Amino acid sequence: MTSSVVSENLGEFAAVDMSAMALFMNADMVVKIVILLLIFCSLWSWAIIISKRGHLARLNRRADRFEDSFWSGEPLDKIHARVKKSKEDPLMHTFAAGMDEWKAGVVTGLPSRENLQASLRQRVERSMSVAIGREMNKLERGMTFLASVASAAPFIGLFGTVWGIMHSFHEIASTNNTSLAVVAPGIAEALFATALGLVAAIPASVAFNFLNSRLNRYADRLEAFADEFSAILSRHMDSQDTMRSPNGGKRVA
Repeated sequence: MTSSVVSENLGEFAAVDMSAMALFMNADMVVKIVILLLIFCSLWSWAIIISKRGHLARLNRRADRFEDSFWSGEPLDKIHARVKKSKEDPLMHTFAAGMDEWKAGVVTGLPSRENLQASLRQRVERSMSVAIGREMNKLERGMTFLASVASAAPFIGLFGTVWGIMHSFHEIASTNNTSLAVVAPGIAEALFATALGLVAAIPASVAFNFLNSRLNRYADRLEAFADEFSAILSRHMDSQDTMRSPNGGKRVA
């Protein structure tokens, strides 16, 4: 008697469609909204991941080419003129910001007083620092969304699961039927939301850590270039000071 009942329940359960689409179509409206939200978060996260990874790879390749040109001995004015016409690039914008401030400070000649030279150095460094901050803010767009999905998606999925199980128990109570064919689909629909929450959260978490590390390394690269460029300008001012004649403070060249 018992074995026949179990066989009958298993036969009914086997006849139930447990595909992902069927689980979604048969789910409660709240669970459907949770599932759609998680699918959107997952797709948008992957779009950010693919876009950011490709963009950072292109930026590093451009930075390699620019630094090769910068250290090749080509005149800075010539590089600056070329950079002004090039594509938007954080490293080039940093260099252009420093050169613009430098040119504005020496338009009437290199300052001869030490305090004016120190002020010019500070302005150049500050302009490059502002440019780096502005460019990194642009590059970090979308990272907050990845962090939010990584932390919130499991809880959103869990909410869908809890709501789905509550709805499933309500259906069981209303039909007064505890057979596997009645209980299993409702629980499967509820657990489907948790699974989607993990599917959205795990790639977002891994990608956030990976991309955040790459962004930090790129920011360090920009800051290192700014320091090197500032050192070059400082050496230029020091070399000009040594060329002053002892009589009258006139430049030799």
